[in-house]
Amino acid sequence: MTTPAALPTDLGVFSLAVPPLFAALAPARNVLIAGAGGGFDVYAGLPLALALWRGGTQVHLASLSFSELELIDQDAWSAEHVAAVRPGTTSPDWYFPEGTLARWLAAQDLPSTVYAFPPLGVQPLRAAYRHLVEKLDIDAVVLVDGGTDILLHGDESNLGTPVEDITSLAAVTALDVPIKLVTSLGFGIDAYDGVNHVEVLENLAALDRDGGYLGALSIPGSSREAALYRDAVADAQAATPDRPSIVQGQIAAATSGAFGDVRFTRRTGGGDLFVNPLMAMYFTVDLDKLAARCLYLDRIENTVGRRQVITRIQSFREEFLNTRIPRAFPH
Repeated sequence: MTTPAALPTDLGVFSLAVPPLFAALAPARNVLIAGAGGGFDVYAGLPLALALWRGGTQVHLASLSFSELELIDQDAWSAEHVAAVRPGTTSPDWYFPEGTLARWLAAQDLPSTVYAFPPLGVQPLRAAYRHLVEKLDIDAVVLVDGGTDILLHGDESNLGTPVEDITSLAAVTALDVPIKLVTSLGFGIDAYDGVNHVEVLENLAALDRDGGYLGALSIPGSSREAALYRDAVADAQAATPDRPSIVQGQIAAATSGAFGDVRFTRRTGGGDLFVNPLMAMYFTVDLDKLAARCLYLDRIENTVGRRQVITRIQSFREEFLNTRIPRAFPH
């Protein structure tokens, strides 16, 4: 009988007894967990990283950064477009999630380098990822999205904020790495940006039929991973009081059993939030099978800068005439 270690992304070998996310990663020796959507997205990968570290797996963290990376120390640059942010890395930029995370990791006696990429087009971002894959001998890449817009194909009623997510997806799908996954944490959060989550569920069902859906996995609120994640998010909120992450704040609240319009920042108005247990679940898919369903990935393939990605997605949406009709949950 074939074992999960031999075919990590073949859903036929998975069972209920072991979460498919961890079964898929079981053969990996060096895992790169990268925030796909920029900013604080890398924090959504922390519970997974903590669980893997505890199990003895080598884990490295990376982030598509919104910080002014050109302002950091020159000796922090590992390669063009790849900064190795460590606890002592300084920047005059007040918004620096990667530096905050590196310092928090060091305080927990955990591996504390966070690799950071500037906002880029597909080609230079792929080169940056390829550098890390070779430098760190990576055999598994997990893109993490805080939210769900990375799971959209392009024909949905609204794409949310896809630029960084889809650039990351396009960059990684061409890498020669044995295991490539996408996991989404924060189901429902992107409703604020117009995403219809009935369409997200429809996409997951389609991926399931393709053999590309690895299921949903709750982060137990009483677990060590959840407790440390909440501590990291609180630390980040204290470090960036004027712009705390609304996404990570909601996920952290969900892991503690909070529900409804939870107040943790002045950035949201009354009644804007709907924190619930679905936000504390990883929804995981095969990266290549997700990429194959994206209707506009070819449009952004040869991009160099972020602005090119934006204009090409806009052009695709203007030309596409058969967007889905949004539907409400029937129950």
